Amino acid sequence: MPVSTSEVERAFREEYGRAVAVLVRVFGDIDLAEEAVQDAFAVAAAKWPETGLPSSPAGWIITTARNRAVDRIRRESQRAGKHAQAALLHAATEESTEESIEEYAVRDDRLRLIFTCCHPALGTPAQVALTLRLLGGLTTPEIARAFLVPEPTMAQRLVRAKGKIRDARIPYRIPREADLPARLTAVLAVLYLIFNQGHLDRADLCAEAIRLGRLLAELMPDEPEVMGLLALMLLTESRRASRTTPDGALILLQDQDRTRWDQDLIAEGRSIVRTCLRVNRPGPYQIQAAINAVHTDPPTDWTQVLQLYDQLMVVQPGPVVALNRAVAVAEVAGPREALAEVDRLDLTNYYLFHAIRADLLHRLGRTEEAETAYDDAIALTTNPAERELLKRKRAQ
Repeated sequence: MPVSTSEVERAFREEYGRAVAVLVRVFGDIDLAEEAVQDAFAVAAAKWPETGLPSSPAGWIITTARNRAVDRIRRESQRAGKHAQAALLHAATEESTEESIEEYAVRDDRLRLIFTCCHPALGTPAQVALTLRLLGGLTTPEIARAFLVPEPTMAQRLVRAKGKIRDARIPYRIPREADLPARLTAVLAVLYLIFNQGHLDRADLCAEAIRLGRLLAELMPDEPEVMGLLALMLLTESRRASRTTPDGALILLQDQDRTRWDQDLIAEGRSIVRTCLRVNRPGPYQIQAAINAVHTDPPTDWTQVLQLYDQLMVVQPGPVVALNRAVAVAEVAGPREALAEVDRLDLTNYYLFHAIRADLLHRLGRTEEAETAYDDAIALTTNPAERELLKRKRAQ
């Protein structure tokens, strides 16, 4: 049955990362893999609307991309290349049927590629950009818009990152067990950064982070922090529909319409949290997921939230965690004690520090100081929706 252009585009989003990962394993060349997969999808866009969706879209794409890459290498090998000849010899050892490729592609290739993108030799911006490009299939303009940088800047960042992988011979593999904790921390941080980048106004980025999180959870189900991050993203995403008004104005958690929360995402997230609690190997993402789970069971048990923040301060101490903990302190012990804790923090360049401090001052009746604190918060925020929320609160 013929397929629409939107179905081809959906297949691209779903299978791009998988196909690139397989071809990187086969040929050892990221640029060649990307170009071959893009060629394969161009062929699919021309053929599938007439011939219909193949029984295995992933296998079809991978086989077509592999054949395109082999043809390209053969042309290059005639001109000089020992490297091209070696790649062709390596590729010749691979099975070429859709079925065998499909079976081989199920598990480890994408995981290897995630860890390659998040190698510690690359900076965090490059790790995030590469993960979105190679695993998520986002275009360079899309990534540039997401991170508010010019397209040429993002293009250079991607070129440099791939060049560093090539020149430093960064291995395309899952790290040794001894190296796994540090590398896994980077992978999880990158996924969470991607999710947070889309938290307010880029639902597609959040969906991509959750998709990659599900993939990682499928491939590493015994890592509780992987499961914790997935639960945290699901529970946070469950509130998207109630987070803003129709005109884009932000709605605070306590003012949101809970009937608009996605109950399926909440149920899945809470189930994962319960599983993590049974494992009893707490980490930062699991604890943050547990805090979000408490908020899904009204009314919020602020004493339990404060206890979880106390636990988070043990495993991930820092001023931002302490600032968020102060919000729970205000609900349990009152704004005066919370303000005393906030004033001990060195976060004067962080807009939420001033926003939380302004709210506490307002609750204490110190109106002029609250107005000044809101002014400081407004001056520091770069997000238009957050700035408008702060202006509304100051006006109140």
